[in-house]
Amino acid sequence: MQPSGKLRLGINIDHVATLRNARGSAWPDPLRAALLAEAAGADGITAHLREDRRHIRDADMAALKAGIGIPLNFECAATDEMQAIILTIRPHAVCLVPERREERTTEGGLDVAGDEARLAAFIAPLRDAGCRVSMFIGHDARQIEASARIGAAVVELHTGHYSDLHAEGRMAEAEAELAALRKAAAFAASLGLEVHAGHGLTYDNVAPIAAMPQVMELNIGHFLIGEAVFIGLGPAIEDMRLRMDQARGL
Repeated sequence: MQPSGKLRLGINIDHVATLRNARGSAWPDPLRAALLAEAAGADGITAHLREDRRHIRDADMAALKAGIGIPLNFECAATDEMQAIILTIRPHAVCLVPERREERTTEGGLDVAGDEARLAAFIAPLRDAGCRVSMFIGHDARQIEASARIGAAVVELHTGHYSDLHAEGRMAEAEAELAALRKAAAFAASLGLEVHAGHGLTYDNVAPIAAMPQVMELNIGHFLIGEAVFIGLGPAIEDMRLRMDQARGL
């Protein structure tokens, strides 16, 4: 199966807020970063409102929803507090992720199969409010099936393990992980789920993920914010977009 059309690129601006919070000031402003990303051709903005507010804050989410002209993807844990905030802000999309306070970054996929009834009840009002709901999961078929059963519109496949293996030069293992991700993407699409992917993607490892025909969107953040320190956010996004387009044969 050949890649189908242009791949969307969502930019996660969490770590602009990390820099801001390190000094306790108002700069750099996540909204300004989001507007620069939009001007550079981003298709959406992702921001993760963590329970401990270590980077993005409530006011950032409200400012992003009001200030950008492209879709806002609200990443969060499935808690009552987050549900209430989502229903107030009403973003275009919501991506539910597992969250532990002691983790540096999201470490794995959500256990949808093990928490199916609660998650089904959690997302029902979000869907009623017009939000597209995504489950951030690994490539386990059980998690994909459960995501479809509870009424999620999207699954976002966790590419972090693949990215780590690639960075460590463990290429045979990285290829095996890619094969599992390809199989998962095809299976999810066969169930009517839209497939996204993200976590740990860089210029060096993005092409095989971007080439998967069922994948419609990549969400990339930390690497591009890091590159922006050296070359600017616009050029970093444009370079990533070029590599994604090349992987799609465009």
